[in-house]
Amino acid sequence: MTNKRNYETFIPAFRRRILDIAVLIFLFGILYACQEEEGTKPPIVIKSNTEYLKFNLASANQLTISQDEKNSYSISTTGGDPYIMTQGISRMRHPDSVVLSFEYKSSKSIERLQVFFGPDIAESRSLFGPPLTASSGWKVYSAIMPKELDKFSWGKPGDFLRFDFGTESGVNVGIRNIYFRKMNAQEIRAFEEEEARIKREESIQRAWTEYLEANYASKISEVRIDPEAVTITGEYAGDGAFSLCEVMPADTLVVMNSFKHKIPLDNRSFRITLPRFVTRNGLNYDRLLSRWVIVKESGNTASIDSHARYTDIIAPRQSMPPGVLKSKKGLGGFFMNSFVNDLDLLGITSITINIPITAMMYTYPAANTIVHEYGGKKYYFSKNYLNGIDSALKLTVSKDIVVAAIILVQKAAECVDPEIGRLLQHPSYTPEGIYTMPNLTTDEGVNCYAAALDFLASRYNRPDNAYGRIHKWIMHNEVDAGLTWTNMGRKPMMIYLETYLRSMRICHTISRQYDPHSEVMGSFTHSWTEPVELYSSKEMLTAMQQFSIREGDFQWGVAYHPYPQDLNEPKTWNDTKATFGINSPLVTFKNLEVIDHWIRKTENRYLSTHKRTLWLSENGTNSRSYSNDDLREQAAGFAYAWKKLSLLEGIDAIQWHNWIDNRTEFGLRIGLRRFPDDETEPGGAKPVWYAYQAAGTEREDEVFEPYKSIIGIQQWSEIMHNIIP
Repeated sequence: MTNKRNYETFIPAFRRRILDIAVLIFLFGILYACQEEEGTKPPIVIKSNTEYLKFNLASANQLTISQDEKNSYSISTTGGDPYIMTQGISRMRHPDSVVLSFEYKSSKSIERLQVFFGPDIAESRSLFGPPLTASSGWKVYSAIMPKELDKFSWGKPGDFLRFDFGTESGVNVGIRNIYFRKMNAQEIRAFEEEEARIKREESIQRAWTEYLEANYASKISEVRIDPEAVTITGEYAGDGAFSLCEVMPADTLVVMNSFKHKIPLDNRSFRITLPRFVTRNGLNYDRLLSRWVIVKESGNTASIDSHARYTDIIAPRQSMPPGVLKSKKGLGGFFMNSFVNDLDLLGITSITINIPITAMMYTYPAANTIVHEYGGKKYYFSKNYLNGIDSALKLTVSKDIVVAAIILVQKAAECVDPEIGRLLQHPSYTPEGIYTMPNLTTDEGVNCYAAALDFLASRYNRPDNAYGRIHKWIMHNEVDAGLTWTNMGRKPMMIYLETYLRSMRICHTISRQYDPHSEVMGSFTHSWTEPVELYSSKEMLTAMQQFSIREGDFQWGVAYHPYPQDLNEPKTWNDTKATFGINSPLVTFKNLEVIDHWIRKTENRYLSTHKRTLWLSENGTNSRSYSNDDLREQAAGFAYAWKKLSLLEGIDAIQWHNWIDNRTEFGLRIGLRRFPDDETEPGGAKPVWYAYQAAGTEREDEVFEPYKSIIGIQQWSEIMHNIIP
């Protein structure tokens, strides 16, 4: 069965995980129509010789289906993976028939209709269409897909489609008259506009690449932030009129040809001090967030003549001790429950905790909230939600555990305050995203996002540790799979990454005011050179390093997720796509040497001297069932991983995910403990729990010994490999 995704809403304790991701995602919002039958239908003409697609009733999986009339069906989903295939088409699809269209009604909304293009059923030959909204009356559904049909060479006699109707049981769907048709005039215009947008973004992508490769004559060498001032030091070279210009977070530097905020430069070498706080668009703007660039002006045009520079030095408001790891052993997705004694029993010295800022933030004084003012605006945070975070972080600070907060931004529809959703959902967000990239395209959005980070940094970095402590900030989730986990639409890599870096920079500069040792981290899947969606981890990390060199380095780290190649399969030593070359397709537990090698290289170090932090912040091996064999294979997978990472100096810590098996995790059992509602042993410790407990202690070799035969080795030294350049 082709793997499906669990797209339920956020549960703080447990992350959802995508399996075997390599999908083509459809462009939502512009290129589809979905109207009620009684409303304004686009003019669609159905010719008498139209071939309607018919379902192959025998192919139904986790759904029941009946044929009501010739081209009409009633469907009821009965499980979490409901799908059905059509019969093969009888004749060649006309090249102009590129719009999949049908009528439907549904008892509930289906957020993700996935369509596979047979006869080869694979994630790489699928797309997600627009959502099917709940409706008691018939609606017209249309999805334009010329590129996909061409790419998959779909439309030959015998070709068929597979329709996957979401991930929820108990949904009743009526569907009729499924066919392909030509685009109407409105759709042609929308398609052409979308093509123009893609070309514009490709131009911006090239501009960012050229910017990073450029060797400008002028240079800004330092930006310093003091309590009430910002000081910029640099020099320009050449003849002409030069200015120091301010670039705010909502600006796209490489498309700017005029600058509102500029200071003429009279001396080639300059040191300029300016007020830190200024009034901009009704906000009390903190220049802590700005970057600065030297611009050469000629007539009415201006061109950049240096790389931009972010803040280098931030005068902290207070002194805070650094978080010091006592071992490499941690837990992912920590939350308060009846098993919190595992922190002591397992010897945990680090954790991650999910913080979806939009689950607790309001623009108005909702009941039982705390007010926080930032940028001259007041925002409000739920005390009830904060109580859960406070309890967890007060416990961990009492045990000197190092904490990384995973900062998540929910899509607007899931935000507790719709206005916060409007402010923070990225304008290019598309519905396949579980989370959104924060909206950094408007001053309002930037201020709202910065306010949330300022609130958290000030609350969880106090000398008295009144509410607990956050030491590190993992920015969003798995950005190389950004369409799903940190969505801002389908963007060229440089455009997406530069936005992500702005988010990281905002958190870095804000949190460093309260904790001079604070560190932000980028979150990545096990992709290395083979993308799971649009980008690969290595290309993004390489570009991050290039941006850091050009725009002033800052101390970012890596939060990597080296799950086995197949998340169901614990025998990670068999991963075929995890090799020991520097350009391995994947980095899993099998070849941790690859990312260890990358993180230790001089050119990838902070300021070329300090190794960047590398946490394996979300990863685990699976037990397919609770049989003895499956449980032992899961534990063997961990033992294999631990023996590797414990010897690799570039890896600082691992946070095991899941702590406890979770029934929403698409059948996976990657926890150290059983399901909390397991019939025989609720929440019981699995063999992997005991292996985890023994890891790093004098009992390690004794407990790990039985797992050598499962792995197929005599000595643990056999699993270590040299990297092939």
